[in-house]
Amino acid sequence: MKPVRSFASDNNSGVHSEILAAIAQVNTGHVVGYGNDPYTQAAIARFCEIFGGDIEVFFVYGGTAANVLGLTAALKPYQAVICPETAHINVDECGAPEKFSGCKLIDVPTPDGKLTVDMVAPWLHFLGDPHHVQPRVLSITQSTEMGTLYTPEEIKALADFAHQHGLLVHMDGARICNAAEALNLPFRAFTRDAGVDILSFGGTKNGMMYGEAVIFFDTSLAADFEFIRKQGMQLASKMRFIAAQFNALLTNDLWLRNARQANRMARLLAHEVEKIPALHITQTPQVNAVFVQMPKPIIPRLQERYFFYVWNEELGEVRWMTSFDTTEEDVRSFIACVREMVL
Repeated sequence: MKPVRSFASDNNSGVHSEILAAIAQVNTGHVVGYGNDPYTQAAIARFCEIFGGDIEVFFVYGGTAANVLGLTAALKPYQAVICPETAHINVDECGAPEKFSGCKLIDVPTPDGKLTVDMVAPWLHFLGDPHHVQPRVLSITQSTEMGTLYTPEEIKALADFAHQHGLLVHMDGARICNAAEALNLPFRAFTRDAGVDILSFGGTKNGMMYGEAVIFFDTSLAADFEFIRKQGMQLASKMRFIAAQFNALLTNDLWLRNARQANRMARLLAHEVEKIPALHITQTPQVNAVFVQMPKPIIPRLQERYFFYVWNEELGEVRWMTSFDTTEEDVRSFIACVREMVL
């Protein structure tokens, strides 16, 4: 039997006890559905405290919905989204952005999951040409799918460039809590203040059962979002159970405690990996992801013991993720198993 904790994804973790308690606490009596309840209003107010009062906040079930519907609000079918080749919207959302928005994704190869102005600039040459899709949104992920981080300065440079050319900036913040912890910065410093227009704020990967928030800093984009969300099948009837989770996550620094543990365990894992000559870390670990190149014959044998994903079959590159509930014992037991097979 495989261990109860794996290193495949922070989606595989359980739900934090404080989140479960918050769900149970609101599971009393009746309140008005579809977000017209005091718990949802309290969660929206909490986000306003973090990002400023002049924003629009909408809750949905999952990260794909947050990304897809947030982008749909900003796009017309002849427009395009520029994103890294490794972006979740490009690789792991089953074509949903194109299906629901009608847009085209322009995926740009990057060495580390991060876009730069120089990478984006060539794709703007066809602005105004009716024979080509028109770039409208620049989508970045913080932290990236490669476990790397944008600095606020890097995000601002991209946002300034995008805005100069009439583009909007979307941020996939599925692991935004891990990013904030690693950067030691408030959320606002690398989102709204850096020029982001639309934010998908993730909760599921950081201890929640389910639930994400779509936040519009450019509130003009939210004018029709209540209809887009409903048509997109993401208007939760019992929304208080999403809101209660966010209220707990954003209270008493639970988000920070969870992210800190996950990030710390990734650093420990990377430190132990560096002691094994046959393994090579391919990306500098900055949050809760460790990318490792290892002898390919070892991978299936290790997967018989631990569940994890292969990132690049040709290179023998794997991705190991830590979670809020990963312990030092989990890491050391895993590394002992790796060492036994490799050495």
